[in-house]
Amino acid sequence: MSEYQYYEFQAIDRPLSDADRRSLRELSTRARITSTSFTNSYEWGDFKGDPAELIGRWFDLHLYLANWGTRRLMIRFPKRLVDRQRLDGFLSAVDGAELTTSGENLILDIICEEVESEDDWEEGPGWLAALTPLRAAVLGGDLRLFYLLWLMAVQAETLGPEVVAPLPGIGPMTDELEAFAQFFRLDADLVAAAAERPAETTLAGSMASDAVRSFIASMSNGEKTEMLMRLIEGDPYVAGELQKSARSFSAMASAAKPAAAPPTVAELQAHAGAIRDVRERKENERLAAERKKQEAEEARARRTRLNAIIQRGEAVWREIEAEIERRNASGYDKAASLLADLKTIAEQNGGTADFTRRLHSIRERHAQKGRFIERLNVFG
Repeated sequence: MSEYQYYEFQAIDRPLSDADRRSLRELSTRARITSTSFTNSYEWGDFKGDPAELIGRWFDLHLYLANWGTRRLMIRFPKRLVDRQRLDGFLSAVDGAELTTSGENLILDIICEEVESEDDWEEGPGWLAALTPLRAAVLGGDLRLFYLLWLMAVQAETLGPEVVAPLPGIGPMTDELEAFAQFFRLDADLVAAAAERPAETTLAGSMASDAVRSFIASMSNGEKTEMLMRLIEGDPYVAGELQKSARSFSAMASAAKPAAAPPTVAELQAHAGAIRDVRERKENERLAAERKKQEAEEARARRTRLNAIIQRGEAVWREIEAEIERRNASGYDKAASLLADLKTIAEQNGGTADFTRRLHSIRERHAQKGRFIERLNVFG
């Protein structure tokens, strides 16, 4: 297969109508279209649609992957639920990531060219499902996705060493953050360095139950009633708004605690280097232990094989003659291998002179078998 392109779109907030699906079908007769998704792959040709238009009109997420290294992720957010100014602060130094307005939404467009894959071949299915929770996390006030985007600039070395990180850290990592780092091939050691410290606010998903109860207790009856009505009416943003409010409440409650200072680019890079050194040392130790184990196993197997040859005595020399008389490559190889083992046994047991005499005799008897004689050159 000379090329591979994978397109996947996902609708979360509003399912596709029959009219929507008919419009999408006009763009592709082969695509898999459901009430919430559009998926297609190409081994030749290109997609006729414009992903930006599809995101703006129908979908909340889009993933693109090509086997020549291009990777793209687009996420649509309702403008009223995110802080555009703060997000721009994360993205100001990031090449390949752009935040644009589309009606009542903001669209985050991340595109990387020539991403090196760990495998010779990698297909698209499964990636968007792994990345989808990132959208809900951002709507809930978790901005660690944008810290990972900022790390792209650190990895590309487009930031000065004195530049301060936008958050103290990104720990603990979630599955979706791990998937994002893997999809765009972020330096795993750099990510690990950033993940050793938590983000500036408590994550709603990991808040202690008493903190959650305190937040709920702080809400007025009117606020609770409004949220429940919106939830019953199917408002998709209720959970995100509650998580964001809970995050802010928790941050205010712990405001008296001194926050950890965000690291500089130089500090992150130095820590990533230290993590890399430890990882490589452990990997080298593991490989050395595996080699030692394999060598010991090979030595035991060789010793067992040599002992079996010793037990057979003269029968081994007769087998060598029989293999030579087969006059084919496998017979010559087997005979040469047995001779090599007999040479080792002779060297270990003081029988070198006898082995040399018998090897010389074999050379003379089979001097016309050129291909076999070539195999004896290793004996000198």
